[in-house]
Amino acid sequence: MEALTHRNLGLTDEQVLEMYEKMLLARKIDERMWLLNRAGKIPFVISCQGQEAAQVGAAMALNTEEDYILPYYRDIGVVLTFGMTAKDLMMSGFAKADDPNSAGRQMPGHFGQKKNRIVTGSSPVTTQVPHAVGFALASKMKKKGFVAFTTFGEGSSNQGDFHEGANFAGVHKLPVILLCENNKYAISVPIEKQLACEKVSDRASGYGMPGYTVDGNDPLAVYDVVKKAADRARNGEGPTLIETVSYRLTPHSSDDDDRSYRTKEEVAEAKTKDAVYTFAVRLRDAGILTDEVEEKMIERITIDIDAATEAAEKAEYARAEDTLKHVYKEGGDA
Repeated sequence: MEALTHRNLGLTDEQVLEMYEKMLLARKIDERMWLLNRAGKIPFVISCQGQEAAQVGAAMALNTEEDYILPYYRDIGVVLTFGMTAKDLMMSGFAKADDPNSAGRQMPGHFGQKKNRIVTGSSPVTTQVPHAVGFALASKMKKKGFVAFTTFGEGSSNQGDFHEGANFAGVHKLPVILLCENNKYAISVPIEKQLACEKVSDRASGYGMPGYTVDGNDPLAVYDVVKKAADRARNGEGPTLIETVSYRLTPHSSDDDDRSYRTKEEVAEAKTKDAVYTFAVRLRDAGILTDEVEEKMIERITIDIDAATEAAEKAEYARAEDTLKHVYKEGGDA
């Protein structure tokens, strides 16, 4: 069997370097947010660390000019690929008025940006799945041709929203991709206590759709399976369930102490497979990533994040009188 390379996926050297840079940007933004949280400057962080490869690999396989994404709260890599910026994410972290997601109303991770077709989500987990299915239904009914793409954790795959959404998508052969980012823990509950089946993708056959489990630490493998699922959806062949398997390298959030449910040794072992480092090695071995290229990349990222942090720190908070803005009808008769 031919080894999976970026070239036999139709990707250029420049595109895989972009893939790596997006992964690295997501990681560096996340690391900065943890520092800001520990310094008492931002209230909450929910991390993408360990899942960047799956997120960026999947997002780059979509049409970022036409498709709609309904991400879950860890998806920094996905939203960056679809057009969000470090500044956008920092505005959200600091809960400032210029936060494009909610003008500082929502916790970080409630991504939403109309111009980039990033559909806002709710705090209850998994509600984005039936929403994505609804977008896919609209695409089919109006013959728009776009694909709806949604992500969720393996814990969410046990929620009713997932099952109802997947069933409806399967029955109506809707152009939606359901991507489960299996990071091994639903907060503190390990995967073996969540599923009676071996894999989340085993559930796909019950909804009449194909299901695939792929290494979430390999962005090229994720790109490949998502690209095929997107092509399938555009061809009217219906939905696909994809499971990417990686590991959550941080606690569930900045309010969580993961030492109560997993060992330091387990986390250390997972870090040896961290795609931010293993993919860099792969690109170096292929002669694509050099010291000079990486230095310039890190310099760009550092300048971007520093500027984003400074801008967000200096930005204004929303006005108190804007609390109910976009909640109730404004103007006109009651």
